Amino acid sequence: MHSGTHGAKDGAQPGSWPTVLVLASGRGERFTASGGSTHKLQALLAGKPVLQHTLDAVAASGLPWHLENAGHPGMGDSIAAAVRTTPQASGWLILPADLPLVQGSTLRAVAQALAQHAVVIPVFNGVRGHPVGFSAACRAGLLGLQGDQGAASVVRAQEAVNSVAFIDVTDPGTVTDIDTLEDLRRAEMLLGQR
Repeated sequence: MHSGTHGAKDGAQPGSWPTVLVLASGRGERFTASGGSTHKLQALLAGKPVLQHTLDAVAASGLPWHLENAGHPGMGDSIAAAVRTTPQASGWLILPADLPLVQGSTLRAVAQALAQHAVVIPVFNGVRGHPVGFSAACRAGLLGLQGDQGAASVVRAQEAVNSVAFIDVTDPGTVTDIDTLEDLRRAEMLLGQR
């Protein structure tokens, strides 16, 4: 497990920014089933591992971060473990590690919107993406997660009390995850268009 912090920007207090939780515990079975010869996070995208692209974007955001790669049984378990490891965080941006094209500016936009909402979800061309931001008000719900379901139950609970914000973004990286070799080729093409 690795964590990083960077100096707060825009005069914000260091503890006031949410922590980006990079989830890298998955087994990546669909990628190898599609013909991939390595774990999808180690697969090369423009000469650099997928995971490194994701971590570079997180570093570019200037936000504090935590890499959760302990090999949990499901995404819910990974999220709960990462939240437990970062008890001082003012909130969390949940970012699956297989989103190598996400932009640091998008992470900051979600983090800023989180100051006014319990949950913030980026939307690209009508499709919900990542990272999904959760304020400290969601701590108990996130800590209770387990299995493969991720944080959908926490989002639903906040939707019920009108505390979810959807923000339109122009970043295709929020919805470009790497599950198959075909996804990797598509990401390579998008990267070339930047």
